[in-house]
Amino acid sequence: MVTHERISRLAQQIGERLQGASQAPEDIQKGVQQVVKGAFDRLELVSREDFDILMDVLQRTRSRVEALEKQVAALETLIEQGANSASTDGAKEKGTTQIGEQES
Repeated sequence: MVTHERISRLAQQIGERLQGASQAPEDIQKGVQQVVKGAFDRLELVSREDFDILMDVLQRTRSRVEALEKQVAALETLIEQGANSASTDGAKEKGTTQIGEQES
């Protein structure tokens, strides 16, 4: 995810900021913070809270999908049984009709 090039650039920028070590420590700290913040902004990171919320939504969605898959499978089974029952009933009726016609 984090490329070697990005890490190298970050290290180079931090090094450049630290070369002016004669500056006040607060200035160095602010400069490093700016470089690190800029690097993290470019990485498109999300907060832990947002990540946890999205993981919860994903788990609930997966549960719903699994429940719907079970319902679809049950309905397909019912349809298949109904189709088999109808074809069996149809064959029985034809057989009865043919026998009835022969008896008349």
